[in-house]
Amino acid sequence: MRSAKERNAALAAGQIAWLLGALRRESPKWNAPVLTLMATQERDPFKTLIGCILSLRTKDQTTAAASRRLFAIATTPQEMVRIPLAKLQRTIFPVGFYRIKARVIRQISADLLAKFGAVVPDKIEDLLTLKGVGRKTANLVVTEAFRKPGICVDTHVHRISNRWGLLKTSSPDKTEMALREKLPQRYWLEYNPLLVAFGQTICSPVSPRCSQCPVESRCPRIGVERSR
Repeated sequence: MRSAKERNAALAAGQIAWLLGALRRESPKWNAPVLTLMATQERDPFKTLIGCILSLRTKDQTTAAASRRLFAIATTPQEMVRIPLAKLQRTIFPVGFYRIKARVIRQISADLLAKFGAVVPDKIEDLLTLKGVGRKTANLVVTEAFRKPGICVDTHVHRISNRWGLLKTSSPDKTEMALREKLPQRYWLEYNPLLVAFGQTICSPVSPRCSQCPVESRCPRIGVERSR
């Protein structure tokens, strides 16, 4: 006979399977996250890494346009470090914090040259040694560029995982660690793209579109004060 802990784990796994299955069926109607689209078109780890830096606190359409402009003049760490800082800033404008991001991009490129022979590493621990790379970026590069297990947690993944009641965490980093314990590994690669597209389209931070939600019947709507 299974213990109460085992029964609860089985129930949680069944709930996760149902939720992600429902999102998977609806996802063709939504716009995929820009970095997922970029990685699908060309699995270039360096472009994925730099694209992720550009995307932080920036809308997808702005990230996509800035990425096209930047990669038209530089696609390797060697080329990137040769771009004058002022030109780099102009090229990526108007992404959020473009002046800071320009310096970060140059530093990451220099670090790749100095530490890894201009090759983007495929391990989270190595990526975290690059100045300006946090856990979200490291996980995204590992999952999208290398298709290796990882859990990229942004504001959408953090919000929706807690809204569903799958966990109760106070920060994205804590959400990542909790999901590593609770989320079956077969779902790791698709979890971020599905929840980001869902969060951008339906499950918004304020007044989510619950009337259009494919998982409304099983969502406890934790923290939702009003909806559409």
